[in-house]
Amino acid sequence: MMNIGVNVGALGGHLAGWRHRDSWHPTLMRLDNVILAATLAERGKLDMIFLADGNGVRQMDKPDLFAANSPSNRPAVFEPVTLFAAVSQHTSHVGFVATATTTYEEPFTLARKFASLDHISGGRCGWNLVTTSYPEDARNFSKEEHLPREQRYERAREFADVVRGLWDSWAEDAFPQDQASGRYLEPSLVHAQNHKGKYFSVRGPLNCPRTPQGRPVIFSAGQSTHGIETSAYCADAVFASVPTKADGMAYFADVKGRMAKYGRSPDELKIMPGLSICVAATATEADELFDELQDLIPIELGVAYLSKLLDTNLSAYPLDGPLPEIEGADVGTTAAGRQMADQAKRDGATIRQMSRKILASTTGTMFKGSPRQVADEMEDWYRSQACDGFMISNPVMPRGLQAVVDLLIPELQRRGLFRTEYPGRTLRETMGLKTPVNPYFAVPTLAAE
Repeated sequence: MMNIGVNVGALGGHLAGWRHRDSWHPTLMRLDNVILAATLAERGKLDMIFLADGNGVRQMDKPDLFAANSPSNRPAVFEPVTLFAAVSQHTSHVGFVATATTTYEEPFTLARKFASLDHISGGRCGWNLVTTSYPEDARNFSKEEHLPREQRYERAREFADVVRGLWDSWAEDAFPQDQASGRYLEPSLVHAQNHKGKYFSVRGPLNCPRTPQGRPVIFSAGQSTHGIETSAYCADAVFASVPTKADGMAYFADVKGRMAKYGRSPDELKIMPGLSICVAATATEADELFDELQDLIPIELGVAYLSKLLDTNLSAYPLDGPLPEIEGADVGTTAAGRQMADQAKRDGATIRQMSRKILASTTGTMFKGSPRQVADEMEDWYRSQACDGFMISNPVMPRGLQAVVDLLIPELQRRGLFRTEYPGRTLRETMGLKTPVNPYFAVPTLAAE
């Protein structure tokens, strides 16, 4: 069964999404918009809603992009854990995946926030583990320089170890709350971590009981070698950026092939490529929507956005010429930039063509057409082991998500590819992930007997 989540950013997945007549307006800090998106996702039996997040306002040095609020600028966004705590009270099954950085947070505080959200939501919380790619974010945390990639991922692994240990601080039955005896908790059923490592020293225990799903689900978005290795090491799910099915198949095999050395089975990790979906009742209607959005963005802004993603000024090069050669294993601030440059070279795409393409989807992957056409492509990727499912975005919100729920999901259900009911209440149950065993209390405790 496919896993499908949705990015519920109010601006939509297209650079012009917020300008379309069917977009929410206004979008700025509207809790009701996110509640509607969550209830729509739950009506469609989707696994989760997701919000990317950052650690500051970006692109202020690029006035045209900043004014248009290109993706990842984030000049005005909710803190996602706070937001999801509120939204969870309006739903009962859909999961909530929030982004938080291992580079500029502390393990104890993060573990406590996400454990609290898991309790508040009844076991529907996920943490999107990121190391932060934008160097200027360092200046918001009393630091002059951003950590190099290798150190960020080394720190991230230790961070994840500490957080998981803190989530295992208590046995499930550690709090009997026995009014008759006056025994609120069992002192023998708590574990103090006493971690001392290269980056962190954390005593513990966490001042929060074990959560309804054992631990919140850990997501990552690793594209570089370090990111892929970290995903294989500790993630339960991966948000991947793969432009083609062949790339997806290679990524799928690579990540899952690394798990055995960490004592993990491939089915303990779900791989969910980012996918922009433009679906309508007919292919013609989908094309019309797409063309309307493309026409809202001047080509100059598209080139500026592509230049930002590649960290290379393209304005001096011919619009209808090829991308210049860009050296290095990575391009821009993430490995995804290298994928974009390689794809342009492989396809013989011009700067104009790549600029127009990137407006529609920063992942480089879009499925567009009727429900049957989009479902055909999704099924092909899924059955070819290019993925376990998808993290989708929609060009215009809420219109795009409504089309997914009302048109695409029924087609996937008809094919037996997607659930018709939720299998349980927790995000782990929805995703087909096992509840992790608490290593400190793996055998039945006295209180449980």
